[in-house]
Amino acid sequence: MNAVSETPTRRRVLIAGAGLGLTVTACTRDADPPEDARGPGFHGLRQAGVTTPRQATALLVAYDLDPALRGAAGVRALKAVLGAWTHALAETLESDGSRAARLTATLGIGPALPARLGLRAPAALRELPAFTGDRLDPDRCGGDVLVQLCADTADATEAIAATLTRLAGETLYPRWRQDGFLPPSPDGGTTPRNLLGFEDGPANPTPEECERWVWSGNATCLVVRRVHLRLEDFARLAVHRQEEIIGRSRSTGGPPGGVPSAGGPEAAAPPRSHVRAVSPRLDSGARMLRRGYSYADGPTDQGLLFLAFMRDPALFARVQRRMAAQDELSGFTEARGSAVAYVLPGARAGRPLGAELLG
Repeated sequence: MNAVSETPTRRRVLIAGAGLGLTVTACTRDADPPEDARGPGFHGLRQAGVTTPRQATALLVAYDLDPALRGAAGVRALKAVLGAWTHALAETLESDGSRAARLTATLGIGPALPARLGLRAPAALRELPAFTGDRLDPDRCGGDVLVQLCADTADATEAIAATLTRLAGETLYPRWRQDGFLPPSPDGGTTPRNLLGFEDGPANPTPEECERWVWSGNATCLVVRRVHLRLEDFARLAVHRQEEIIGRSRSTGGPPGGVPSAGGPEAAAPPRSHVRAVSPRLDSGARMLRRGYSYADGPTDQGLLFLAFMRDPALFARVQRRMAAQDELSGFTEARGSAVAYVLPGARAGRPLGAELLG
């Protein structure tokens, strides 16, 4: 997530011709919080970009606090930056152009920041444990402040990212960045397919399930994983074998062989399939809300920009351990970047982003 990703070409998007069920669509528009929670435009009790329907592009930018800033001095400096960001975001996101591009900005803080500022960390905010199969680049991981920018045009996210970085001054320094996109459906359909050619996987939580499993009051947690995919190796497999590994039909997105099951799509999937390994039934129904994108950083590094929101990242850790142990898809994936953040409550009149944390 260090260098700016190249703009994906049609050749890169279609190179694999196979499939993957890791990413799923965000909650539908009906899952958006009501106006009394979100509010029109930028302001609201909750930040946009969580239950918002997925836009065509995403840009993640992580920042580190100047190492010289600690304690009360760090709090004052960060408050000034977040106040400036709040003003700039409100002005930009409520403009006609940003509304047309469906631009959203979602801000979170990393696990190390509260201790450096002498603040109490939110209970769910902690570093992710090490996972089998990871090959993480430290320069593509972590961050004290994480910003997710999504829009239907990359120009919109790039412009606001430049503004935020300028306003950060010498308080916050860019650590890494990663862009992502939704590949077009190769058959001209309306459902996006990932770089391996499969439709997006299992459905995201309903609005009611989001209230139970995603939101904690007006906050949530975000897990980011930059997952390299062995596209060519997967593409060499016969289609029926790809479908066994994913646990879904490549052509329809339904159960392999088109046979539904009363126990849900995971019940009809092979035992070591991806769909079976990530089933919420194995976590007492606990759900995470995924807003996954593809990335293409040159011909040898393409994959999944996994973005998932949940009350507690411990859920992601459980699922990831299960995938490493029993998911055959893990043999074609390698996490190279990782971050976790606590997504702050939204900004309101007289209450900029971070007010609840920084006082």
